[in-house]
Amino acid sequence: MAVVIDIPVTDFEAPATSGQTFKLAALKGKQVVIYFYPKDSTPGCTTQGQGFRDLHEAFKAASTEVFGVSRDSLKSHENFKAKQAFPFELISDKDEAVCQLFDVIKLKKLYGKEYLGVDRSTFLIDKDGVLRQEWRGVKVPGHVDAVLAAAQALNKA
Repeated sequence: MAVVIDIPVTDFEAPATSGQTFKLAALKGKQVVIYFYPKDSTPGCTTQGQGFRDLHEAFKAASTEVFGVSRDSLKSHENFKAKQAFPFELISDKDEAVCQLFDVIKLKKLYGKEYLGVDRSTFLIDKDGVLRQEWRGVKVPGHVDAVLAAAQALNKA
């Protein structure tokens, strides 16, 4: 079942960079931002990741952990993370289990061809593991600022 606003998110595990295994349940007590992006090292995904990188301290101050997710391999993620100096982990979802949980695989078109791809989306989960806000079909400019404002407001609530 896909995630729903104001309902706890089903716990899940997935491989992440730095040799870690992401476990949502292990983050109880912290707010979590999970952002889905189509592909490592592409212009929009790089800009989006840089936005989260550049505001990382502000997210930390709001007791919020940030994680990026795509279908790329861990090796690709490690290279992307190192090249961009991301201070947060990237989750590899090669089998699309996490993408399915968050319902982010959508039919897309490129040069007239249709394919299934990741819809750029972001999810804000509160300290109790409840989904509090979602952004779907994200446009990169200004997005990270909006997510940060929502995380700060939720942290004060």
